Amino acid sequence: MLGTVLLLLAALAKPTCLSLAGVESRRAEALKRLLEVFGMEDPPPAPAHSKKPPQYMVDLFNSVANADGVTKNPDILEGNTVRSVLDKTHSEKMRFLFILSSVAKNEKILTAELHLFRLWPRVTDGPKRHHFCQVSVYQVLEKEVLDTPGGKKLLATRLVSLQGSGWEVFTITQAVRDWTEDESSNQGLLVTVQGLGGSPLDPPPLQFASGGDHHESKKPMLVLFTDDGRRGASVPTADFPAHILPAEMPVPRRPRPRSTRSLDQLQPCQRHPLSVDFEEIGWSGWIISPRGYNAFHCRGSCPFPLGENMRPTNHATVQSIINALKLSEGVSSPCCVPDKLYSINLLYFDDDENVVLKQYDDMVAGSCGCH
Repeated sequence: MLGTVLLLLAALAKPTCLSLAGVESRRAEALKRLLEVFGMEDPPPAPAHSKKPPQYMVDLFNSVANADGVTKNPDILEGNTVRSVLDKTHSEKMRFLFILSSVAKNEKILTAELHLFRLWPRVTDGPKRHHFCQVSVYQVLEKEVLDTPGGKKLLATRLVSLQGSGWEVFTITQAVRDWTEDESSNQGLLVTVQGLGGSPLDPPPLQFASGGDHHESKKPMLVLFTDDGRRGASVPTADFPAHILPAEMPVPRRPRPRSTRSLDQLQPCQRHPLSVDFEEIGWSGWIISPRGYNAFHCRGSCPFPLGENMRPTNHATVQSIINALKLSEGVSSPCCVPDKLYSINLLYFDDDENVVLKQYDDMVAGSCGCH
């Protein structure tokens, strides 16, 4: 995938030998292909109003990736995608509805969590004060007959402390799988608060923040851990139109003295910086983090004899010997290429202004070697 990104970045460079129309056409084609690398057909629009991502998603990104988005802890994510979906009901009646239109058909639902912010409990009168209550989450099957046995289905239940406030998380994976298989079955969720053993509490001493009357940072949220099956998938270079292949898109460089160019050719294979700036590409409106990253690239010679510092494969060593001794015609010296690749993570707003954390394999050259 890194090779595809390098090719597209070269296409986005501004050449001097093409007309303005040719430059714009090539840039549009390159951006389209770059979106394919990131698994998208079109870039999501920037949110209409200034919008802050859920703190949970920001904290998750910071746990998984460094400031450049490069994965630092690969064991945290389950799958390669995490989606946060906000409640659409804005109701105080403990009913919640999450629209899942942004979940792709090829995404496998691994885990689904309902995140509810527990408000400070109400002060109850009288000598009998409760320390715990029973919170149950139901999948709504028939909105009109909720109180009948077939009106709802229990998904999760547990005791919740009536001390303090904070987030409560309930696993509701099977319900979300049902909704993604049959969109019309999504009638939402119902949450009930009862006393120990299921006894009624009126009024209930515990409330959760709703989507309408509480701060954005406390809104009910559905968090989906999914996997779309992409593993280092790149766009084949054979699919690129001829006018954006490297031979047709020279990157302008300042003329350098011949001695400098000769010295460059003698430099051993090593890693060099390669900045990818999302603002320059025009994607800063919908990408939250990172603002860009260093993809790095490999450049340099692989002369005979190959030292251990060049990290050669056995095949490259044999090829280098055959090339040096001219034992066979048409055998070139080994190439300087990445021999270790790292994934990056993007935190961004999707088409529905929900926040997504997605991991992409093979996007950063970790080290270079002669292969």
